[in-house]
Amino acid sequence: MRNIFHPDSSVMQFITKIAYSTYLNLLWFICCIPIVTIGASTTALFSVTLKVINKEEGNLTINFFQSFKQNFIYATKVWLLLLSFGIILCIDGYILYHLRFEHIFWTILTAIFVIMVIGFHIILMYVFPLMASFDNTVFKTIKNSLFLGMKFLLCTVLMTVIYFSMIFIIIRIFTPAIIFGYGLCALLCSYLLSNIMKLLKEQSQTNANK
Repeated sequence: MRNIFHPDSSVMQFITKIAYSTYLNLLWFICCIPIVTIGASTTALFSVTLKVINKEEGNLTINFFQSFKQNFIYATKVWLLLLSFGIILCIDGYILYHLRFEHIFWTILTAIFVIMVIGFHIILMYVFPLMASFDNTVFKTIKNSLFLGMKFLLCTVLMTVIYFSMIFIIIRIFTPAIIFGYGLCALLCSYLLSNIMKLLKEQSQTNANK
């Protein structure tokens, strides 16, 4: 029983990481309030959670705001681009829903729309961890996000389950769970993404040495 409460025990490490994710969720939420800063805030969140997984977190607050500052312009450009595309998708979905009719043309348009929504969802899940880990152009970051999401399909599905489970719990079961919110989702997804990011870094170093 004493070993359970030892700082190095798996139980205490798990509790510590949950506490970290709760604190990071608060930082993330505060920095997201202007809306335009959501990209930089989410990138900073994943920058820290990926370090937490690898036990390299250091000072959470300092690391969060260092990443926020370093990636602000880059992440904001990507975020505003994705936000604009997301708004366009919402408008298209609204139009398709209200103009629905039994015709092959409408069916084809709806199928294209669904594919675009899925692609957009994949990009949103991968783009911020990628920005937290690699320097690249806006176009390549978005392209790589989509590529990774399709290549590591199991990871994509599991991440989707994590996000939608948290939304379902907050809305339908236990609203105070919002205190964990996106911070816990980012931490859990970082467990899934950690090995992928390591693999990409190894490949990047190998290509650089050639």
